[in-house]
Amino acid sequence: MSESNPTLACQMADKICGFDRQHLTPKAMACARTAIIDTIGVTLAGHAEPCTAIVRRVPGLGSASGPALVFASRQRTSALDATMINGVASHALDYDDFSGTMGGHQSVPLVSLLFALGEERAASGLQILLAYAVGVETEIRLARAVNFHHYDKGWHPTATLGTIGAAASASHLLGLNEARTATALAIAASLAGGIKANFGTMVKPLHVGQSARNGLFAALLAEGGFDANPEAFEHHQGFLNVFNGPGTYDATKMLENWGAPLEIEQPSIALKQFPCCGSTHPAISAMLDLVRAENLRPGDVAGIEVLAHGRRLRHTNNPDPQTALEAKFSHQYVIARTLLDRAVRLKDFENDAHFDPAIRNLLPRITARPHPDMPDDSAQQWGAEVIVTLNGGRRVSRRVDDLIGRGGENAMTRDELWEKFSDCAERTLPRGQIAPLFDRLSALETEADIRETVKLLEGLPN
Repeated sequence: MSESNPTLACQMADKICGFDRQHLTPKAMACARTAIIDTIGVTLAGHAEPCTAIVRRVPGLGSASGPALVFASRQRTSALDATMINGVASHALDYDDFSGTMGGHQSVPLVSLLFALGEERAASGLQILLAYAVGVETEIRLARAVNFHHYDKGWHPTATLGTIGAAASASHLLGLNEARTATALAIAASLAGGIKANFGTMVKPLHVGQSARNGLFAALLAEGGFDANPEAFEHHQGFLNVFNGPGTYDATKMLENWGAPLEIEQPSIALKQFPCCGSTHPAISAMLDLVRAENLRPGDVAGIEVLAHGRRLRHTNNPDPQTALEAKFSHQYVIARTLLDRAVRLKDFENDAHFDPAIRNLLPRITARPHPDMPDDSAQQWGAEVIVTLNGGRRVSRRVDDLIGRGGENAMTRDELWEKFSDCAERTLPRGQIAPLFDRLSALETEADIRETVKLLEGLPN
């Protein structure tokens, strides 16, 4: 296309390259900091998970020496390999933040990349925050253009849109010019992928490691002079038509009001209070409220009906989870756990917790179906109602119309953030490093060299 009619990649690159400190409002700065703290915490916990250990054992992966830390270890490798390994760990527990608009997890394709590349290039904390905000903006603007057809078709937006957001973040941190940033985005469009059929398996966190690595790879190729089709998004065989299809997207939304306000400031972005699929959180919150208000005990309950937004149920209606990962995607399991323990914690998705006899006794009493009053095209996409029938026949219920985790006016407090961070970090880091790490991350914009912070992410010697 001509300069008077630039391609979508070029228009996005213009926005990405023009983003600087003045665009990061105090609210956006605070949101970015919080998201990075939360993502680092869940990544540390994820390093104790089997899927991360398997990835680390793949021959050749991480074997090359380099400047980038594999978190919770003393291993340093290339930025690409550290991004891959830390990226898998970041989503291993499905405990990371997410975006209702994106239909996925906006932070995990970015943070492992930014810390690996930042360590390699001696980036400042402010540079990390700016590149993070750019990545989120790119991901969610794309989501506005392609969702919810993209999501419903079976693509995992964390992996597809995350790859392109990762390329945007990496390009910004590398200081690429507009032409090379556009090339990085076009390369990323060909490296994107990830299907929802693999939800509930180790492949879902693999999506994240791969999307983060591919985004970084695209930017590094562009930095080196690689080329790509600048029309990779709008071409008749480009990203929009191949991943969605003609008539199922609105490309104008990719750039409409870009950065005004920043997507990172929107209430549709939220942290996870519970360590399981975000689609189950509205029902958990409703059930938790019922359990506390009615002082419910398992022996009191004859049956429980979960009426969730249909889009939330398509990958979470699993009445008989056989693995810990499947339990994370089971409305029935998390509702049973909420009734039994009055909480949903990390330990509930470890070992054979899903085979707890008390849980197995409750599962047959719990059914789930789409809520008749929550259509797919409604403005509120994150609702659920829980109806409990007691042994005497009395029915009690709670309804949550739109709960997208903890964000917006319902944001986690610093104490709540610390509680979650420390619970996660204690699984893999020496206890004495955790509070200093939290404090440094809480003032990330003041860090002149991210390598000083990364030292606190080192684990004990093998």
